[in-house]
Amino acid sequence: MTPLPSAQQLRYLITLAELRHFGRAALACSVTQSTLSAGILALERQLDVQLLDRNVGKRVVFTPIGDEVAARARFALETLQAVQDVADASRAPMTGLLRIGVIPTIGPFIMPGLVSRLRRQFPQIRLSVNEDLTGNVMDKLALGRLDLVLLAMPCPCEGTETLPLWRDEFMLLLPADHALAALDSIPVERIAGERMVLLEDGHCLREQTLSLCRQERGWSTPDGDEEFVVTSLYTLVDMVAEGLGIALLPRLAVESGILRDLPLVVRPVTGCQAWRTIGLAWRPRSPRAADFRQLGLHIRPPAVTAPAMV
Repeated sequence: MTPLPSAQQLRYLITLAELRHFGRAALACSVTQSTLSAGILALERQLDVQLLDRNVGKRVVFTPIGDEVAARARFALETLQAVQDVADASRAPMTGLLRIGVIPTIGPFIMPGLVSRLRRQFPQIRLSVNEDLTGNVMDKLALGRLDLVLLAMPCPCEGTETLPLWRDEFMLLLPADHALAALDSIPVERIAGERMVLLEDGHCLREQTLSLCRQERGWSTPDGDEEFVVTSLYTLVDMVAEGLGIALLPRLAVESGILRDLPLVVRPVTGCQAWRTIGLAWRPRSPRAADFRQLGLHIRPPAVTAPAMV
């Protein structure tokens, strides 16, 4: 009988297919680069096919059969992970290791209090928290390195089950002396022509901000303003406080005290769909789905009492 590829070999292959870089893939798999390279080579010999095109220099390029094998390997690894999930869920609900992924525009404002509450209410759960960009945590979920993701919707959630939790409104962040600060609420058309401070590529809040602003035809992203693209909400707040632009900020961050004592104001935006939905995502048909739905009842900021709306 022909030996089948191991779960480790599949993990190496899928991670390399996702990252397209041997060094980063090895780091993600917690092995040396030589170990990962040897594992891929052994898999090629075992399958008797060439998965990588090694005639293109240092770039990682998969052959057509390599791409197909990687896609099927992802499905196989998800199925294999489900076997372990079934065993974990059978012992007792709300126990064992729970690996949660969370995006940076949610994590700092929810996770510290949430972890403390979950430890008190479910002492048999061992929590592991990984904060990363949306695309990265979704990749880790698909690869079986995470069990559950706390994220903002709409999102690239194809192939997962999702549970909307609550609506998180966007507030317009302004310097206190800005002309728009005199208004109680800001019609979206008044944003046209204003310079926006944005998060860098990869943050879903960036795309949500651009989507909202593009609803107003007079607005466009200023060209050549790389200095107004930032890496965190904290930096974004500081940039607005310096008068370098205005920004959209989730109410979750505002109510968590991110404005500190800076000379800033926030105003609701009217005339458009100015919100995101905070929710959970997990692999489909997970045997721990009941646990995840129960956890969803505890992942709400204290001020939120209304049902989720997408």
